[in-house]
Amino acid sequence: MSPTLYIIIGFSITFLMTTLGALCVYFLKKPSTFVNMLTIGFASGIMLSASVWSLLLPSIEYAQEQYSNLFILPVTIGFLLGGIFMVALDKITGHFSNLKNDESKNKAFKLFTAVTVHNIPEGLAVGFAFGSAFATQSSLFSAFLIALGIALQNFPEGLAVALPMHKTLGSKHKAFLFGTISGVVEPIFAIAGFFLASTLTSLMPWLLSFSAGAMIYVVVEELLPELHINEKTTIGTWAFIIGFILMMVLDLCL
Repeated sequence: MSPTLYIIIGFSITFLMTTLGALCVYFLKKPSTFVNMLTIGFASGIMLSASVWSLLLPSIEYAQEQYSNLFILPVTIGFLLGGIFMVALDKITGHFSNLKNDESKNKAFKLFTAVTVHNIPEGLAVGFAFGSAFATQSSLFSAFLIALGIALQNFPEGLAVALPMHKTLGSKHKAFLFGTISGVVEPIFAIAGFFLASTLTSLMPWLLSFSAGAMIYVVVEELLPELHINEKTTIGTWAFIIGFILMMVLDLCL
């Protein structure tokens, strides 16, 4: 597969999976608990594994080359900034959602806003990964795996946005539109991240660790708690383990 095709598919797959998830609103009244736990657990494992093997470890390598004995500083600070960035976005989301009076609409629009804004660093993570690989003439396959991991997570997110919107707005068409819009920011910020990474290679330790911090925040804050909302936690746990191992094996061996 050509590098250009890798990049096009990697940038678009995250948005397409969000759209496919939102499309399910036409066929489902509510998602199956088993499928939901399986998907969220698997996606969480892939995301966490990608954060370690495809973002944090390369960040350390770049930092060692550029900062010598002080390599830990950009890795640590960038990681913390990624988490802080997501906390700030959560605060902003909560502020705007509290401006609404209707409780059901408030919940639906808060979820829509939260999913949309947290897709921003995910899009950046995809762009940084491809931009770094392109700038250093390394394999694009690892970057593609990051995009795939994020895309798997986006499928249930698209449905998670569309279902409450359908209940609130009473229209499957509008619910599908909201679910789709929540994923539009990812390819936009992926493009921005790609050019930032390819033109500012000296910032790669910071950008990669920043993306890892943001992604791990999303996994811990938003995805993993979903695995413990009912008694079927074992399904999600094993899906998480399998997703983590799969991503690790693919990233280290290919």
